[in-house]
Amino acid sequence: MERTGHWPTGRLLSAVARRIEREWNIHLDAWDLNHASLPVLFHLARGPHSQRDLARANGVTEQTMSRILARLERSGYIERQQDPTDRRRRDVALTPAGRAVMLEAGDPRPAEAMSVRGLEPDQVEQLRELLSLMLAAHPHEEGWEDPSAPVRDDVPSPTAGERSGRASDRPR
Repeated sequence: MERTGHWPTGRLLSAVARRIEREWNIHLDAWDLNHASLPVLFHLARGPHSQRDLARANGVTEQTMSRILARLERSGYIERQQDPTDRRRRDVALTPAGRAVMLEAGDPRPAEAMSVRGLEPDQVEQLRELLSLMLAAHPHEEGWEDPSAPVRDDVPSPTAGERSGRASDRPR
């Protein structure tokens, strides 16, 4: 076991989040996705969005979102469409392949298992309560959308693994 008793709490949280993120990325690689791209698919399940809106909703820069979208487009999961009301604007939309992979890769069970490995059920509940308190004490950036907000009944919400990984994709 690692000697972490002297580590500050923030370092412990960061180390656990990074390890879960790496494991989550390995899992998502089977679909050519990563912790930053899967939440984008969930946002697009609500309908087409501009790159700027997606960047704001995911708490990343437009440049970072551009890289995420390029990868999703190469994989055939998204397409860019002409905005019917503004010819200068192109919206990003989910393709049928993107919807299918979102539903398959977005299964919350693997992410939950990765996130709570080594904990008893009562410890998981305690952890969830503590993390909720911590999130409330650290408000999110303006414009960032809660990825756990319900999309629709037939579209699962992003998982804990996706939520834990997103912070590392934000510019520092």
